[in-house]
Amino acid sequence: MDNDKFIELCKEKVAEYVIGDMHNTPSYISKDSVYVVWLNRTLQNCKALLSTTVSNGMYYEVTYNGDKNELYFDAYSHVHNRAFKLDE
Repeated sequence: MDNDKFIELCKEKVAEYVIGDMHNTPSYISKDSVYVVWLNRTLQNCKALLSTTVSNGMYYEVTYNGDKNELYFDAYSHVHNRAFKLDE
């Protein structure tokens, strides 16, 4: 699977998830509301981190296993962010 096809598939899966499984979000979003934060390809495997324009603190990880032709989908919620001052 090439990167463009993988990204389109990821955006479709995230949009489907947001429409079908999330509460308190717009009843409809399109693939255009989904964006790639990070993308990596190693041999026949791909992984992407994605988010949406919906302000709900969610992000999504989609992994393609080229050996098994399987797609794995994980949804995460941003719970906490903390800064640590480092000594120089």
